[in-house]
Amino acid sequence: MNGKKLRRLTLSAVLAAFTCVATLIVRIPTPTKGYVNLGDCLVNLSAWILGPYYGAAAAGIGSALADLFAGYAVYAAATLVIKGLMAAASYGTYKAVSGKTHSFAGRISGAIAAELVMASGYFIFEAVLYGSIATAALGITGNIAQGIMGAVSSVVIYEAVIKRIPRSI
Repeated sequence: MNGKKLRRLTLSAVLAAFTCVATLIVRIPTPTKGYVNLGDCLVNLSAWILGPYYGAAAAGIGSALADLFAGYAVYAAATLVIKGLMAAASYGTYKAVSGKTHSFAGRISGAIAAELVMASGYFIFEAVLYGSIATAALGITGNIAQGIMGAVSSVVIYEAVIKRIPRSI
């Protein structure tokens, strides 16, 4: 394994751990027994830093582990897929809007795309899980709050901190 691949794999593991911790450390309960957290911030950051494949792995694995640790094991497999798709959507939209410019508008667009994937993904999963579209619809408000928190925090942290870190590190 070459140095670049090893560095990317190591950073993926670190970002998966950060995603898990960010999801668990700040948990604001919602009326539907879920919670709003900072995990989506790391989902977007993982995508923008690592790209669609390693970013999706870090986002999905870290978020699924958080579900397992928090007692939401029934959600873990769906979370693995949904958060991975979020990272891929975030990166893909960011690149499509930004091109080679790495723009602020691209990050905002990517974050919004990711959160739309999250809200629709959990809606579909919960509709199947509970056998009811009406029951699944109860989680939309909490997922929108989660999406806003994830989108805003990821863009702010990237712009204020991440993009200022020299690429040579």
